[in-house]
Amino acid sequence: MSAAGSSATTPIIPGFYPDPTICRVGEDYYLANSSFEYFPGAPIFHSRDLVTWTQIGNILTRRSQFIEGQSRPSMGIYGSTLRHHDGTFYFVTTNVSDYGSGQVLVTATDPSGPWSEPVFIRGAIGIDPDLCWDDDGECLLTFKHLDFDAGTAGIMQAILNTATGELVSPLSPVWQGTGAAHAEGPHLYRVGPWWYLLLAEGGTERGHSVTVARSHSPAGPFEPGPANPIFTRRSTAEPVQSVGHADLVTTPDGTWAMVHLGTRPRGSTPGFHVLGRETFLAAVTWDDAWPQVHADGFAIPAIDTAFVEDFADPSLDPRWVVPAGELDEITFSHRGATIPAGRFLCVRCRDLRWRAQALIDHGAFELRMDPKHALGVRVEGSLAQAYLRLQDVTTVLGEVTVDPGCVMLTIAALDPGGPPLMLGDAGPDDIALGVVLAGEPVELARFDGRYLSTEVAAGFTGRVLAVGSADVDTRVGSVTYSPLSEP
Repeated sequence: MSAAGSSATTPIIPGFYPDPTICRVGEDYYLANSSFEYFPGAPIFHSRDLVTWTQIGNILTRRSQFIEGQSRPSMGIYGSTLRHHDGTFYFVTTNVSDYGSGQVLVTATDPSGPWSEPVFIRGAIGIDPDLCWDDDGECLLTFKHLDFDAGTAGIMQAILNTATGELVSPLSPVWQGTGAAHAEGPHLYRVGPWWYLLLAEGGTERGHSVTVARSHSPAGPFEPGPANPIFTRRSTAEPVQSVGHADLVTTPDGTWAMVHLGTRPRGSTPGFHVLGRETFLAAVTWDDAWPQVHADGFAIPAIDTAFVEDFADPSLDPRWVVPAGELDEITFSHRGATIPAGRFLCVRCRDLRWRAQALIDHGAFELRMDPKHALGVRVEGSLAQAYLRLQDVTTVLGEVTVDPGCVMLTIAALDPGGPPLMLGDAGPDDIALGVVLAGEPVELARFDGRYLSTEVAAGFTGRVLAVGSADVDTRVGSVTYSPLSEP
């Protein structure tokens, strides 16, 4: 169970759940995240108090909604917007693996699904779409216009026919930010007499920030906020970095809150974050009709991230995803699940320190950032091996003879062995790989966890535990995940 803490340092949804977007209906809050190459896409959560969240499904559960296209790492589903309007939930996103189709819009009357077949907004090529309805009931689409071949044209807006995906007005530029790099992630809001445009600027790395502007018209011209950026952690020693890509929500009593992404880098300089970009919460107040962000505005309760999966039911918990292919390629029996060669069944790591076990007949259990950055244990016949895969090189780190049949393979994220900041050489953690023989754990290898960090592997995702192998079918009887004490 993850520790309780302040919202300034403790995520409300830990692990690789970035780019949060939120809406409220009555007493209920709903939040969705980007998911990149992992399918089903766009996990969706529910809360009644903003601090305790339960995943109720995934929005994009059919390939017609999430065309696989180029399923390379950090492609797929990018930043999105979740809204409720006139009894209907709207979710609009970008599938970068199929970016030529424009933005992807799906709707539902029940946020747990099923969600509709997609409407493609083919006139809007780019990322980070937002929906907002004006005083006349017209739906405004605001997004980062981006041609992946020709370059960027900035933050654009048009009136959208949500039924057809047609843009019924020309694309027009709106506020382009304060001048920092990568102005993106727009969200438009009506608050009293003002229209507010919230942006992410500075890139989603350490320079990330939240900026705001306002206007008496949703189309502008926009007046930048006098205190921009209204939220950032750049050039600080705060334990949470890269904050940004925010979305606002009101509570039933009229107060305001903001969800945003952040990272928790650890280890020696420059610091290494391994869980990807996580979802955090902040309080918002208003001063002279400008929003002010209070990162420590909430107490976050401890979150139970432990689970046991015995694969007895083919209706998997929504935490399980695949980086390519389909979930229905996996077969189930009384012995567990079989993942075909070349496929991987994955679950996000959600803690800085944890231990996991998988009962494997044959195949592999690994911790990965992407296909070219992984540490794992595999078993075939009477041999179990711990391995490291970096780029196209796989190295055996240790091995042991085992009795043929099901073997318990273990992976753990533990405190690093080396000294930490400032002059040390410690990674964010050590990854211990092993097996259980005759009821006793046997460690086969231990490796520096920085090689499974975003700073090394690059990209927008975080660590996942994966069951599967590139060259043989993997049969798994169970997976157990347990958090350990946080550093």
